[in-house]
Amino acid sequence: MASRAAALVATAGLCLAGCSGTSAPGPDEPGATSTPSTSSGPAGGQGLSVEVVADGLSNPWDIGFLEDGGAVVTERDGRLSYLPSLDPGTEPVELAAGLDDVYAQGEGGLMGLAVLPPAEDAGAGWDQPKVIVCLNHGEGEQAVDVRLVELTLDVDNRRATRDRDLVTGLPTADSGRHSGCRPTLGDDGLLYVGTGDSADPAAPQDRGNLGGKVLRLDPATGEAAEGNPFADADDAREQLVYSYGHRNVQGVAVRPGTDEIWTAEHGPSFDDEVNLITAGANYGWDPAQGGEESSYDESVPMTDTERYPDAVKAAWSSGETTEAICGAAFLEGEAWGEREGMLAITALKGAKLLLLRLDGDSVTQVEIPEDLVDEHGRLRAARTGPDGALYVTTSNGDDDKVLRITPAG
Repeated sequence: MASRAAALVATAGLCLAGCSGTSAPGPDEPGATSTPSTSSGPAGGQGLSVEVVADGLSNPWDIGFLEDGGAVVTERDGRLSYLPSLDPGTEPVELAAGLDDVYAQGEGGLMGLAVLPPAEDAGAGWDQPKVIVCLNHGEGEQAVDVRLVELTLDVDNRRATRDRDLVTGLPTADSGRHSGCRPTLGDDGLLYVGTGDSADPAAPQDRGNLGGKVLRLDPATGEAAEGNPFADADDAREQLVYSYGHRNVQGVAVRPGTDEIWTAEHGPSFDDEVNLITAGANYGWDPAQGGEESSYDESVPMTDTERYPDAVKAAWSSGETTEAICGAAFLEGEAWGEREGMLAITALKGAKLLLLRLDGDSVTQVEIPEDLVDEHGRLRAARTGPDGALYVTTSNGDDDKVLRITPAG
């Protein structure tokens, strides 16, 4: 016990500068993995319990929880599945959802989701849960855009009626590259959406382009939320922007008890980032080099403070290599003990879970639980369930799973 705890303390300082267990850098390439690190164990020697809730899935991108005790899961190839319960061994049920326009290619397809519970307001509300999904929309054999689509579940959770396209025009590419789209419902009732830049060099710094951003919108209307930093802009797209200068935001989490928004973001071949989001701030990714470069130059810094002195530096970065960090969720509840309040980050290429201890806007400790290191392959979604457990999905492309993670014992 003591030796494990000592090892964690000894490695924590190294992790602040860039704790990465990858053997080779690279982007989020389907199937790519790396040799994982086992540099640190659980805090105080306490392990984790990992149960398989459901299997037989294909690249499950996200999970959202329902009041009936079940959940909905998006699968990248276009399926929306319902889990009748969160008990181990649950059989997924595919929902009829009218999502035939999903363009599943490379990193793109049916991606993030957020669940809106039934609203009590009889005039403007709804009786059944609504699901907001991100999808890569295609027409024929061509990708058109990434969009947020509103669905309503029926009373038996066997069908989802496609109500409307809530937001359209997020950039995409036929290759599906950098199609990140992760919506998260804040405690303020607003939707925070992390997006990818679709490998468009100009997108991250162009506030009229919805790629490479964190968006903040009213989920009831799809319009910019009141108080957004660029609410007075003439361009309705710029009004949606909450922060910009991002590369490929894959995780969005609200810190419990605060209004803080934290994100996980892919770096190129270095510097995956965890960021605390400030309204209106530039996070410094600019592969166009201020318009001087027409190609997607990935040699530039993730946070270019030389070109943009006011760019916000990352709270944590992976350093010289990347893990392809993805989902983000905070651990909530007394059952987590000393881990309560830590930020859980999944890694695709790194095939591990990272737990970050925060102090204000700083990361003071990084823990890599051995229970998850390469045990289940690539890890994508991370969401905290209503029972306080952490739910994580695998993304290996075959017989993928939803995992329930709790403190052992």
